[in-house]
Amino acid sequence: MGPVYVVSDALSPLPVATQVLAAARGGASLIQIRDKSAADADVAALVARLLPEVAALGAKLIVNDRVEVAIAVGAHGLHLGQGDGDVATIRRRLPEGMILGLSVENAAQAARVPGGVDYIGAGPVRATATKPDHAPPVGFAGLAAIVAATGLPTYAIGGIGPGDAAAVKSAGAIGLAVVSAVTRAPDPEAATAALVAEWRAA
Repeated sequence: MGPVYVVSDALSPLPVATQVLAAARGGASLIQIRDKSAADADVAALVARLLPEVAALGAKLIVNDRVEVAIAVGAHGLHLGQGDGDVATIRRRLPEGMILGLSVENAAQAARVPGGVDYIGAGPVRATATKPDHAPPVGFAGLAAIVAATGLPTYAIGGIGPGDAAAVKSAGAIGLAVVSAVTRAPDPEAATAALVAEWRAA
């Protein structure tokens, strides 16, 4: 798992497929398809179409929330929120080798992440408009507390963008999870590549 994780944005002017492929070409290691309003069948069709292209570019495609879709299309991974069901039960249903991620909002949640989770998305670090119902922002101190409470690889999410790599790295996280910093950028591929370069230099 590399340092840049891009989450798709259904409200971006760019089609999700365009966002995903640009992020993969720019060097993102994990790319999540997140669309709360699309039908399962539409998400499944999109993921099935993008999987071979994303894999060929060296990235992994993660499905947000939708357990059945992730299993049916053979996605590289599944990402769950705190309210998306019993994590241990879902893990047992996933094929061997499928990556499982979990959103964590505070250190208390981080301390009780069940076995079988491969990475966590910690935050929001800052308030963000791309997820209006998010938990209270934790800041970089809160991020460090989450990292300390879990032994799992941790991505910082929530208002993260250019200029944040050093602070995220100092908090002990393994990378940046971004939405609008890439999906709303004039050139999403270049924006992704810049984040990868910034992390390496931090």
